[in-house]
Amino acid sequence: MSNINKVLAIVGPTGSGKTEWAKIIAKKFNGKIISVDSRQIYRGMDIGTAKDKTFPQDLIDILNPDEPYSVADYQKAANDLINQYLSLKNLPVLVGGTGLYMEAVLYGFLLPELKDQSLKVRAALGKLTDTELFKKLQELDFEASKKIDPRNKRRVIRALEVTMLSGKPFSAQQKKRQPLFNSLIIGIKTDRATLYSKIDARVEQMIKDGLVEEVRQLTKKYRQDLLAFNTIGYREIIDYISANEIPRQAQLGHLNEKQTLKEAIEKIKTNTHSYVRRQETWFSHDKNIKWVADIEAAEKLVEKFLK
Repeated sequence: MSNINKVLAIVGPTGSGKTEWAKIIAKKFNGKIISVDSRQIYRGMDIGTAKDKTFPQDLIDILNPDEPYSVADYQKAANDLINQYLSLKNLPVLVGGTGLYMEAVLYGFLLPELKDQSLKVRAALGKLTDTELFKKLQELDFEASKKIDPRNKRRVIRALEVTMLSGKPFSAQQKKRQPLFNSLIIGIKTDRATLYSKIDARVEQMIKDGLVEEVRQLTKKYRQDLLAFNTIGYREIIDYISANEIPRQAQLGHLNEKQTLKEAIEKIKTNTHSYVRRQETWFSHDKNIKWVADIEAAEKLVEKFLK
């Protein structure tokens, strides 16, 4: 493995400080940051995804929310960027919490190609509720259901689509090939109670920064049922806005909007806490991750890795 090109990855649950660590490490080690976030790829979804535009990074703002994008698309785009930066003697720094995207790049999954019938199958599945879809996935591919977030409608549909069209479980088709890169994966070790507190404060700040108006503007341009909007922070605010539409107000009389928004905020916090637990479970399966609690320990690992 010593002759394989070197790539750094920084992982951890949402709110753990991955971006700040990446900025510090990239500056110190001549790095180029590549985002590994399945929602920050969308233009206009800034506040709710905690997008940081104060520094250069790749693979954010590359699509509109109504444009399709797959794990295979991400894998190719990230691999191309990594090779480009390696040729320039930069250190590619992958940073983000989307575990499947990260694994696809670092471990070189061979992802099954979609067939011509995919659009029809996808459209039919898209009419089902999240609960119906996930139940179907549990029936057809229980192994895949253990690793896929039931709220991630896009990924559940993708797994069902591949399983139904190929006749083989999606989980059995994500075959690994020889990794293209020699990677160091650093995980940010966090105390869950502290992390929850940081997340709650961040959600409150998102509201102050204009999350409700961001969602309102997005839903004026795009359909509310887009898979991109099945995202924590966006779905809850969409529900809040829908509950306070003029026809509903006229029908039910005055609504306590402040209380309704408060309920939406609490739902965002609770759902984010649940998401953190799922992320922790996902990353716990990867024994290659080196977990550290502070940036100094991370820098020492990088120094040793690059020697």
